[in-house]
Order: sequence, then structure tokens, then C-alpha cells
Amino acid sequence: MKNETRQCQNCKKDFIIEQEDFKFYEKIKVPPPTFCPECRMIRRMAFRDYRVLYKRISDKTGKTIFSIVPQESPFKVWERDIWWSDELNSLDYGREYDFNKNFFIQLKELFLDVPIPSQTSWDMVNSDYCSGAHDLKNCYLVFVAAISEDSMYSAEINRTKNSIDVTRIESSELCYQSFALTKCYRTLFSSHCENCMDVWFSRDLIGCNSCFGCTNLRNKQYFVFNKQYSKGEYEKFIRDFNLGSYEALEKTKRKTDIILNKNIRKFLEGRYNNNVSGEYINNSKNVHQSYYVIGGEDSKYIQVFFTRNFKDCYDCTLWGENSELCYECSSVGSDCFNNKFNYRCSKGCQNCEYSFSCTGCTNIFGCSGLRNKQYCILNKQYTKEAYEELLPKIKQHMNDLPYVDKRGVIYKYGEFLPSDLSPFCYNESLAQDYFPLMKGEILEKGYKWREEEKRNYLIDIKQEDIADDILSIDSSIIGKVIECLHHSKNNHFESNCDGSCTEAFKITETELSFYKRMNIPIPRLCPNCRHFERIKMRNGIKLYKRKCMKEGCDNEFETSYAPERKEIVYCERCYQQEVY
Repeated sequence: MKNETRQCQNCKKDFIIEQEDFKFYEKIKVPPPTFCPECRMIRRMAFRDYRVLYKRISDKTGKTIFSIVPQESPFKVWERDIWWSDELNSLDYGREYDFNKNFFIQLKELFLDVPIPSQTSWDMVNSDYCSGAHDLKNCYLVFVAAISEDSMYSAEINRTKNSIDVTRIESSELCYQSFALTKCYRTLFSSHCENCMDVWFSRDLIGCNSCFGCTNLRNKQYFVFNKQYSKGEYEKFIRDFNLGSYEALEKTKRKTDIILNKNIRKFLEGRYNNNVSGEYINNSKNVHQSYYVIGGEDSKYIQVFFTRNFKDCYDCTLWGENSELCYECSSVGSDCFNNKFNYRCSKGCQNCEYSFSCTGCTNIFGCSGLRNKQYCILNKQYTKEAYEELLPKIKQHMNDLPYVDKRGVIYKYGEFLPSDLSPFCYNESLAQDYFPLMKGEILEKGYKWREEEKRNYLIDIKQEDIADDILSIDSSIIGKVIECLHHSKNNHFESNCDGSCTEAFKITETELSFYKRMNIPIPRLCPNCRHFERIKMRNGIKLYKRKCMKEGCDNEFETSYAPERKEIVYCERCYQQEVY
């Protein structure tokens, strides 16, 4: 079959289904998509909570708990540990399939009946205020994380210790306000660095030590703004600089931003690849239009973050370790095979479709909260023969009686879950982090919006009352309500927090100890605003066709750097010639 251009029924823009795409859809026995790749991705992201926790009442015990789902949600929420216990038997919620009613309406009724866990986390020690995580110890407000300890206000971290305000950090320690670090130690206000130590305000460093305001260096030490210093000169520069001063720090941030944006960038952040396109791809082969992939093969349109070994999959978002032949899944899970249109089905699920928070299941369709079950439809148990006889009839029924949302978008068999089945509003989901929208835009596109909670904080410390130098800050600040700079009347800088400012924040004893140890000033922004400041270091998820900007080179590529951006973008060959 040849390439075809089709119109997305959601955004009405044209998109191309290529020949190899049709082969994949035929292999897994699904019709071609009716949404374009970007609309499919956003729809999956809208099913994924991200950096949210609410106080609410447990629908099981009546106790006050912290949950990823707020009180006003129609979904039932049980404490995480009770949900995982034998007290929940999800087969009790099973029901007959009704051929007089649309499939997605029946599925939503099931989703609203079966309880969901308050948090998606396990094996946690003193880390109650975290979610989307496992094996954390002494962590606070850490999300999408694994095997980390003594860290705060972070997301997408793995094997990380003693770090605050970091995103997408792996195997690192004592890092602060940084993005995309691997095997780094004492790296602050930096991004895209690997095997570095004592690095400040830098980007694209590998194997460097004691560098300040640098970019594109390899195996260097004692550099300031890419200029070589002696050990003594460098140490004197650091002493004289006074890193503990907030005013000095802000001036340096503005200066280094200008310098770093004038240097060359490689068109794609990634290494050890063969025939790939996208961003943040490593050790992969034949992976296209994808984001955050390690060890992927023969896959397309995926965004799986820190997970590894993803093969022959299309349109999967977040977490898919050791999984194969999966399509249109959100939070794919580990060791999964031939799964389609699922949300958070994991731990060995195989041949599962349109299911929600199931683990270790095989051959289930339209189920919620099942564990280690097989041959179930709408949580009702069937024999193998009855299941295989009924399933084709349901798929045909989905086509004969499709679901039509309030915007007129049609959902037949082969579409991911409609957005109104998501437990989350758009502005509390992963979608808002990558594709931020205002309330009117969100509602116009058919997603749900959650109003910000009204806050009436009694401010203990205003911005103008915070001492400039960390040496002047004592323990009396611990636990006080501090005004966020973006909420301050004296704020002279444009807020970039996309409306998520919490207006105030507190400093804990652990935090203050960290700031004094690192000799850095206390933050002036709340954790949400700090997050949005930090992810400005992140390369985008959209791709653009461009040419290498090195004079004399005609190489073309797809890159996340939009044509109007100021950075100088090189192809792989020219970048390596310039940097290595």
C-alpha cells in the first residue's frame, strides 16, 4: 500500500500514513488512525497525571488521604495499599455486555464503579507525597521517578540522590535546578551534561570538572565561559563570584543564557543510534518521530521517558520497559506484549485492549482494576471459547454504534479512549506540560478544565524581606509562608508558570541545609514556577525540517529546533567536527 494523506478528524489538518505504517496496522489487526500523530499523543498525555496531589476523602475508609484524583472527581478512590490488597476483587464489578448501548458508555460506567488507587507508586519509604514512582526513600513531591532518595520538587528522575528541583536526571547526586543530567555530581543550573562534577550554568558538557558558564566541552576542567583557567585562577573566580548571592545569581543566569544560545547545537540530543528521528533518543535503531527513547527498535510516535527496550511499537506514551507490539497506550507498563488502547496496564499484560489499571492479565477487553486474570470482558469472566466468540461481535458493534463526543468526533474500534474517560482534567495532566493551553482553548478542544483552588495564604515573608545572601538566612525561615516572586506586586519579570503559580511556598529544614551546603540562595519562586522555569531548558517535542547551518554543508534533518529560534543547529557530522 502506498503513502496516503488523510485529514485528522480532530484538528482537521492533513497528515500522512506511510507504507510501513499500514504494514504495522495490518500486523496488529487495527484500522489506520483517524487522528494525526500530534492529536493522538496529546490525547494519551491527557490520561496521565503529572505532578499533582490533592487532599480528599477515601471512598473506602472515609479517612483523609493524598490522591492524584481530587475530591470532586466522579471516580472512586481507595488508599493505594488497600487497593493493592485482597480487599479489592474487581471481578465483583463484572457485567454483561449490552449490545443496545455504545461500548464506550459501558466502559465509562465500569471505570466509575471500580475504585482506582490514590497514588500510582510502590515500595516507598518516607515518601508519601510522591506518585508515578517506585523505590523512593525520603523524597518529597517527586513524580515519575525510580530508585532515588533524599530528593525534593523533582520529576523524571532515576537513581538520583540528594537533589532538589531537577528534571530528567539519572544516576546523579547533589544537583540543583537542572535538566537532562546523567552521572553528574554537584551540577547546578545546567542541562544536557554527562559525567560531570562541579559544573555551573553550563550545557552540553561531557566528562568535565570545575566548569562555569560553558558549552560543548569534552573532558575539560577549570573553564569559565569556555576559556581555560589554571586551578588557582578558577578557585579564585568562584570565591570572588559569591554564588550565595541571589542578585549575583540572577545576573549570571541572564548572562549565560545569552552566551549559551549563541553556541552551536546538535540537531538531535542522542547517541549510538541508527536511522532515528526525534529528540532524546539513545541506543536505538529504526525509531522515528519519537521522544525520550532508550534502546528502542522498529518503533514510531513513542514517548517513553526513562524506560528501555521498546520494540515494534507505535503511539505509546510513558513507561514501556521490555514491551513489544503495543499500540495507542498511555503508561504502557513493563513486559507487555500486543496491547492496544490501554491506560496503565502493566507487569506482563498481553493481548489486552481498552483496559484501565490492570496488571498481569492476558486476553481481556474493556476491563478495570483486574490482576492476573484472563478471558474477561467488562470485568466478567468467560471461558476461552466464549471470549473468542464474543470479542469479534463487540468490535463490530463498536463500528456499527460508534461513540460520538460533543464535538462530533467519532470513536469506533481502533481509537484510543475518548478524553472524557480520563480521570484528569487537561490542565492537571502531562498534556499541559508539553502542550500548554488556556482554559478557553482546552474546553474548545473537548477536554476538561480544573479551576485553580482559591488560596488565602497569610504571607509571613514578602519578597523584599528575604536576605540576598544565604549566609544571612537562619533557621527562623523554616516553615514560614514565603511569597512567590511571580505573585509579588514588586515582580518586574514576566511570569512563565502558565497559570500554575501556587502564590506561596515554605522552606523545610532539609532544604535549608541543602542550600547552605551548596552555598546557593534560597529560591524566590514556588515549586511550580521553578518547574516551568527549569523545563525551558528542555528541547521541544515537535519536529521541523531544516538544513545544517554549517557553511558548505547541505545535510538535511528533522530537529526540535524551530526555524525561528536563535540557536545555530548543525548536523551530526559537523557538530562532532566542531566539538570533539
